[in-house]
Amino acid sequence: MNQPTTDQRPTTDENQPHMIRSFGTLQATALNMSNMIGIGPFLTIPLLMTALGGPQAMLGWLIAVLIVIPDGMVWSELGAAMPGSGGSYLYLREGFGSKTFGRLMAFLFIWQFIISGPFEIASGYIGFAQYLNYIWPDASKNLIVIAIGAINIALLYRQITHIGKITVSLWIGTLLTTGLVIFTGAMHFDPKLAFDFPPGAFSFSTGFLFGLGAASRVGVYDYLGYYDICYIGDEVKNPGRTIPRSIIISVAAVAMIYILINLSIIGVIPWREFVPAETTKPLSDFVVSIMMERIYGRPIAIVVTIMILWTAFGSCFALLLGYSRIPYAAARDGYFFNVFGKLHPKHNFPYVSLLVIGAIAILCSFFSLGTVIDMLIALRILVQFVGQIFAVTLLRKNAPQLHRPYRIWLYPIPSFVALIGWLFIYLTMDNWIKIGSLIALIVGIVCFLLWSRLTGRWPFQSPDYMSKSVGD
Repeated sequence: MNQPTTDQRPTTDENQPHMIRSFGTLQATALNMSNMIGIGPFLTIPLLMTALGGPQAMLGWLIAVLIVIPDGMVWSELGAAMPGSGGSYLYLREGFGSKTFGRLMAFLFIWQFIISGPFEIASGYIGFAQYLNYIWPDASKNLIVIAIGAINIALLYRQITHIGKITVSLWIGTLLTTGLVIFTGAMHFDPKLAFDFPPGAFSFSTGFLFGLGAASRVGVYDYLGYYDICYIGDEVKNPGRTIPRSIIISVAAVAMIYILINLSIIGVIPWREFVPAETTKPLSDFVVSIMMERIYGRPIAIVVTIMILWTAFGSCFALLLGYSRIPYAAARDGYFFNVFGKLHPKHNFPYVSLLVIGAIAILCSFFSLGTVIDMLIALRILVQFVGQIFAVTLLRKNAPQLHRPYRIWLYPIPSFVALIGWLFIYLTMDNWIKIGSLIALIVGIVCFLLWSRLTGRWPFQSPDYMSKSVGD
């Protein structure tokens, strides 16, 4: 096993374009929470209730948080020890050996990310379009996602110091929106509606187990983003302290917010009115808007809908910011196409990566929400989430000297719990999702081997190839 190479990079010339460390704990937490909350709780409640056919689907939230918290510890240790831009790409590369299997894992991460990253951003665009249809029923969803995607790219096409201020502003809007929904739900909460369980709701069966897996999958989707700050590690101040703090604070705060939001919704709107999701029932597209309309009337509902649109955009903004740095990090280190490693000559941000990821995200927005969520979760589990758990273990064994400002509490129990959780979610997916994700993975491996063969790199050449320029 090769030792981590994170601290062996050449010193950057101050006169050359380089990343600026401007994100503190506040900005990092804002970035994570904007990503995590986003449109998720306002959009996915119909999918969640559909998974198990009633409020018992809230168990999916419990399973999700039991996975996310220990997995957040994995991210915290890796992010604090290796605070470079790229996140999972960097952790997998170093954990499995940067000159051997780490090359394969880094390649596969970028491979799946090119699919799953834009899908995640696209889910926010889909949610934005659905809620905008409440205000503007005749608007084309396709035109909406194209327009909002273009605006998102334009706002991010600037220096990181300005983006930090925009992120905090979007975060404040997110907190105000969620706070209003929670307050309204609490003032009009009907426990008979919130806990209206159907007959046999908790009868254990194979169907219940698979339904619980589906509910957990939706729950995990809504938590995605607790690690977003790790993708811009080169732009974080004091990353050894900032990254773990922002992750733990984000997960704890959002877990409470999500529980309150979902109880607020199903405590006012009977869940049978918007289940099953993705049908002709209009409530499944903008259930929170209807909730506000029934309580306050349509004018107030429109104002709240605008706030939800603000929240949805904040999520997409945070996602594209973080994800545009991943191909950049890979290209900078010679594991991806050189063009993606270019920084804007004036404003010092990876503009090629931003434009490519942003464009693909717009295209992914034309799929259904359910398909988008299922595919992105499946692909993430196979390479990213499971791979990182093994990376932490391998680094503990092979690189004990690596500086770890944060270490997983009660290791290895949290990483084992996270692994079991990820496997449960994957195994309870529809067969076509599992088959599709496995095919994508196999194709990625084949492409890696062909690429390595043509370029004479590992596993077809001894590891000393790294002494050469690998970015050619």
